[in-house]
Order: sequence, then structure tokens, then C-alpha cells
Amino acid sequence: MIAKGLAAAGAWLSLKRFSGHQRRRIREALLGFLYLLPATLILTLFHFLPVGYSFYISLHNWRVKKVAFIGLQNYATALSDPDFWNSLLVTIFYVIGTVPIQLAIALGIAYLLFQKIRGRAVYRVIYFLPYVTSTVASAAVWTWVLTPREGPLNQVLGFFGIQPFRWLLEPKGILTVLAGRIGLTLPDWAGGPSVALVAVMLFVIWFWIGYDATIFLAGLGNIPYELYEAARIDGANRWQLFRHITLPLLSPTTFFLSLMAIIGSFQAFNHIYVMTGAATGNVGGPLRTTTTTPILIYKTFYESTKFGYASAIAFILFAIILSLTLAQNTIAGKRVHYS
Repeated sequence: MIAKGLAAAGAWLSLKRFSGHQRRRIREALLGFLYLLPATLILTLFHFLPVGYSFYISLHNWRVKKVAFIGLQNYATALSDPDFWNSLLVTIFYVIGTVPIQLAIALGIAYLLFQKIRGRAVYRVIYFLPYVTSTVASAAVWTWVLTPREGPLNQVLGFFGIQPFRWLLEPKGILTVLAGRIGLTLPDWAGGPSVALVAVMLFVIWFWIGYDATIFLAGLGNIPYELYEAARIDGANRWQLFRHITLPLLSPTTFFLSLMAIIGSFQAFNHIYVMTGAATGNVGGPLRTTTTTPILIYKTFYESTKFGYASAIAFILFAIILSLTLAQNTIAGKRVHYS
């Protein structure tokens, strides 16, 4: 019986009962699945299974030696935790303070480097160098640059008669500090992000503008030059060319960079860990003013050893990023112009 069953299965799997065209299509499909198999196995073993297991952990009161199923209690606790909402507010400040500025500066640099200027190849390499530098190494150097006393940045500010900042050590809002220097007092809600978080933002903007400018340069190279010539014949000036041709046809590139920048900013970790840990001795300090949600996940997981709770926060962050991505695709995607 077993031999007959195997023979029947072999007859069914045989390609002889199909036409020549059908056999060719089946062979192509099998070959395609064969090429996909290694990547599928790697993704399954090192991505999908860990994500699934992390969700399983998030449903438990999971500690080193104690495991108890508690359902969605970790999620409910996170949504009522002031520390979580504070970390989310810090993350929003971080995203708003970095993404628009770095994209605007990168677009300006790319537009200048796209012109026929002498040495533009050298300038392109110089602007791209920060991106190819190790994040940890460059963050450590910036920590020294922002040192309150002997840091080069404060020395430059002092040369121009500007009172130095405490940078990574200052928990007060940047607007509060600036207002205090001119004798004004602002309410707490109007203080803005802390000076420490602004210092981290400065590093992020410096680090990413080279990459963004390179992508913008690629986008500028895809705009047909004939459109500029036709517009010049009609009497358009430089601003009109930029406003009505460059920006609309550069919208796919802008959309891509903004989408990736927002996702990356919500997941930022390395440089915040290095800069705040080296400067204050406490990751996410001072006074949790640089504790973004990924930093909170790290502290909850490694310092408090609340593995289930940390996993729940991670999935909430995933849901926020996914929602923002879908909203951006829906709203901003409609305004993208493809040439």
C-alpha cells in the first residue's frame, strides 16, 4: 500500500501530464521559490520568530526566574504609565526637531552642489563623510565637543561673547534657558525640549544631512533638463524654477527621505545611549529629558529586568510607527508627483 501511495504521489507530481508551456511555467515558479528559500529561512529564524516570541513575552509578567501569564495587563500598564508618556513626548520633540531641519538643510546643500561649481565632487565627499563614520565613535567625539567647560563649541560661543551652555547636562527647556538670558520667564509647558535633547539633535542633524543630500542629488539628476530650458524661455526666474519644477518633481525623493527619517527617528538609540551615558553617567538623563521610547525600552529590559513590560512597550511603539507610516502614505502619498 505504501509503495502504491508513493507511486500515485509521484505520478501526480510528474510534469509529464502538463503541456510544454505549463511545464515551463511550473519550472520557473519552482526555481523562483528555490531562490527565495534561503532569504525566507533567514528572515523566519532571525526576524519573524523573535518578533512572535517577543509578543508572547509581552503577555506575561516575565522576569528572570518568574513567568506568569497576565494577558494584556502589560499594555494597560504602559498606557497608564507617566514614564511611557514622557518618553513618547521626548520622542516627538526629537522627531520634530530633527527631521524637518535635516531635510531642509540637505535639500539646500544638494541644490547648491548640483550647480556647476568648482570642486563640487570634493564637497560631496566631505558632506557624506559623517554618514560613513561609526555612530558610536562620532557620538563619543560630539560628547567631548559639547563638554561644558573645555568643549570646543562653548569656547567658540565664548569667543563671540555668548554665555556657554551646559548642553548634555542641562534638563531645562531650551526656550526657558534662552528666555532667562534676556530676563523673561516662560511657563513650564512652553519651555520646549531640554537643552540636553537639543544637543543630541545637533548631532543627528550633522550626521544625516550628508546622506539626505546625496539622495536629493540623485533625485535632482532625474529631473529632465528640458523643463528648465522651457521655463527659462517663458521668463521664469530661479525661484520660480525651484518652486514650480524642482520641488514638485523632487517630491518622490522628499517623500522617501521623510518616511525613512521619521521611522528611524522613532527607533533612534545608539547615539542617545552613548552621549547621555558618557555625559551624565545615566542613560536618558538628565532627569529623563533625553529618555526616548527606545531608551525607556532598554532601561526597562536591562536595568529593571521587566522583560514582558519592555516587550509590550516595544509593540506599542511598533503600532505607533506603523500608524504614522500608513497615515503618511495616505496623506503625503497623494501629493507626490512622478515625472
